[in-house]
Amino acid sequence: MFGGRPDRNMVSAEKGLPEKFDESGLKWAAALGNETYGNPVIAGGRVFIGTNNGAPRDPKIKGDKGVLMCFAEKNGDFLWQAVHDKLPTGEREDWPKIGICSTPAVAGDRVYYVSNRAELVCRAAADGKLVWLLDMKKDLGVLPHQASAASPLVADGLVFVNTGHGADGETAKVKNPEAPSFLAVDAASGKIAWKDASPGARIMAGQWASPAYGVVDGKPQVCFPGGDGWLYAFEAATGKPLWKLNGKAHEKPKPDGEPETPNHFVATPVYAGHRILIASGADPEAGNSPGCLRAVDARGGAELWARSREAFGCSISSVAVHDGLVYAPELSGVLHCLELETGKPVWSHDLLSAIWGSPMVADGKIYLRNEDGEVVVMKAGREKKLLATNELPGLAHGTVTAANGALYVAGGTKLYVIGK
Repeated sequence: MFGGRPDRNMVSAEKGLPEKFDESGLKWAAALGNETYGNPVIAGGRVFIGTNNGAPRDPKIKGDKGVLMCFAEKNGDFLWQAVHDKLPTGEREDWPKIGICSTPAVAGDRVYYVSNRAELVCRAAADGKLVWLLDMKKDLGVLPHQASAASPLVADGLVFVNTGHGADGETAKVKNPEAPSFLAVDAASGKIAWKDASPGARIMAGQWASPAYGVVDGKPQVCFPGGDGWLYAFEAATGKPLWKLNGKAHEKPKPDGEPETPNHFVATPVYAGHRILIASGADPEAGNSPGCLRAVDARGGAELWARSREAFGCSISSVAVHDGLVYAPELSGVLHCLELETGKPVWSHDLLSAIWGSPMVADGKIYLRNEDGEVVVMKAGREKKLLATNELPGLAHGTVTAANGALYVAGGTKLYVIGK
């Protein structure tokens, strides 16, 4: 799944990963659509990724669609695809050519994802045969804002998902505040186990972030970043509310008071022991905005430390936590390394280009992509060291994935695999 595991921490145990690479050293490459915003997931000898129909695999399927593709991990052979029509409401709910943005989750022999039509879909991983489908728009009244982008999380026999319910693109009001923002669904049957509509009419725009799962003091919990700027935690099995935190509040407000920020949670939270790390920001196309990186006590929702204002700006990236250090990018292009315990800065590095994706730590290295189409590789740890800057055609946004000794990097039109 996105992040590799339920706590969503971007850390992999893979070893022997390449440091320097280019197009000449590929294991294989596979053609996608002509715009790709999802990340690849590797499981059971297969690779799954969402894209669009800009370069049709089936010439009989024409026009703009959302597409989930499946490839053979060994050699990149195309195995199957699932195709979804665009919503008739257009860019208000299903932005043109954006395809399927949801990064899939694979559990056993099934693959779960959110389609461009706000459907939670379960298919057989082997052949793509539909097992069940929950139409969150038709059945639950969910109205997505621009895109349905959340990545499902599978744990304890449940699929947890942010529904993507949002404000209307024309009026900026939530037309159906009773529609759920968060769901837990039985992974086998697709039946709803519990749901929550806490953000209600306060959703500012869309809800694109994904949930995370952690076991805190022996009790499983899930947290959802709400479109109202609040972080919500629930008992995983029942949906019982545990705590919530205001992500729009300023770090250490000034004595004369300050208005709350218009911060969104676009990033996915990360559990690290009893802590949750999450960055806030806004729609990156809305221009620069305030940001904050917070460490939250998952035992009750108290803020442990925060970095904001000049110390940390707008971010839509998840973090990676490894060996007591937090690696957190800003949208502006700066990667920060901070102490997990205190939030104290250790080092920072400017990639000189915007960062939409998240860092991945593996094999003693940090892999991070930027908008200039580079994969920057840095040494993990307290010593700041740039190891390599690699370029592949057509890269812009996304997160590097590691699996079975190889790196998977999705460009706009191709999926690249680098490794032995």
